[in-house]
Amino acid sequence: METPTSSKFYPLPCLLTCCSLFSGFYSIVTAINGHYFAAAVAIIVAAVFDGLDGRVARLTGSTSSFGMELDSLCDLVSFGVAPALLAYLWALTPYGRYGWLAAFLYVATTALRLARFNTQPSTDPDFVGLPCPAAAMMIATSVMFSRFLGAEGTVKHVSILLLVYVLSYLMVSSHRYLSFKQMDFTRARAFQIVVFMFLFLILLATEPPVTLFAVALIYVLSGPVLAVYGLFRKEKVAAGKKAS
Repeated sequence: METPTSSKFYPLPCLLTCCSLFSGFYSIVTAINGHYFAAAVAIIVAAVFDGLDGRVARLTGSTSSFGMELDSLCDLVSFGVAPALLAYLWALTPYGRYGWLAAFLYVATTALRLARFNTQPSTDPDFVGLPCPAAAMMIATSVMFSRFLGAEGTVKHVSILLLVYVLSYLMVSSHRYLSFKQMDFTRARAFQIVVFMFLFLILLATEPPVTLFAVALIYVLSGPVLAVYGLFRKEKVAAGKKAS
């Protein structure tokens, strides 16, 4: 897909982008008021709208540089500031300087991730670095999963502090993540895709906090796992060439 050069304003995708921004802002307000579970849900809703705006723009042929810039600005709020503030108020405050530095690092790496994404060639089918919506969903689903385990209000666990630092690193890393933007929806695969989505919705309906947390965690780990697999594969190929 070519990089959009038109600066034309298209109402529908921009409206969906602003809905994502509204959800991110609502997450900030609710987190400040101490409603961490609602703030986490708002981030997930923002991710849904963020996924819709790009697909709607591509399907309707309404992609533009204006929409791309608007999307990046809104993403910085919804998937940078909102999850960082949620993580800080929910779990990082007891760590003092290390806590707010982790939150700031998360916002900074989100901005760097978005800037790098906007300047990279759009012909790459995969993401380079963890997408910021996926990182934000990892924080949001961690809040929801802890609530499922019985933790009410704020928590204090070093794993959350480490999680924020790891997510910050992964966003600016060179690990590759699947984008699912160029999936082949042919008739031969239509039935399998429908069955998979149906089973996923059933699983999601049983225990949403557990399912969403598991999906987010698997996706976050997929980048480093694929990187390790690639290294082993290269070493195996190199060893095979030497043996021959």
